Amino acid sequence: MFIQTEATPNPATLKFLPGQTVVEEGSYDYRSIEDAAASPLALRLFDVKDVSGVFLGYDFVTITKKENDGSPDWQHLKPAILGAIMEHFMSGAPVLEGAQNAQGDLGEEFYEPEDEKTVELIKELLDTRVRPAVAQDGGDIAFRGFKEGVVYLHMRGACAGCPSSTATLKHGIQNLLRHFIPDVEEVEAI
Repeated sequence: MFIQTEATPNPATLKFLPGQTVVEEGSYDYRSIEDAAASPLALRLFDVKDVSGVFLGYDFVTITKKENDGSPDWQHLKPAILGAIMEHFMSGAPVLEGAQNAQGDLGEEFYEPEDEKTVELIKELLDTRVRPAVAQDGGDIAFRGFKEGVVYLHMRGACAGCPSSTATLKHGIQNLLRHFIPDVEEVEAI
């Protein structure tokens, strides 16, 4: 098994491509070992010292390392992470156990019933134009709500805590949505 790695815009996050499907649909974001209880792969990755986040996408795993003065750099962490991913897939164990919500526990979406058509268009643009690009960087963006012209999004994976995520939101996603949907005035991260 050959696992490729790719840098992401977030220096604390690295994308691992095992060359096979990781999860069939959706994405899963784990920020602690307790969150990862239903994912044998994520649990195995949290066993690697200094791993602080595991994000599972269709064909990739994004790992976030702890950011503190004593945390090792990627060249020291990468071999242990590669080993854990390889061991998991070679063992034949499932990536996920039981039914899980692919978006994680983000809570209910919020918007006014009269904004339903606008929300459908927002979600379509996010799914067709934004999420594929963000997935290339090892992350995901989930729609959370729309209220008084403001679109609320949840940044996940490499996007969470990324220094360039504000620019992505304000200059990329906000401009795209405002161009196609006049009702959108602003985009905010939750």
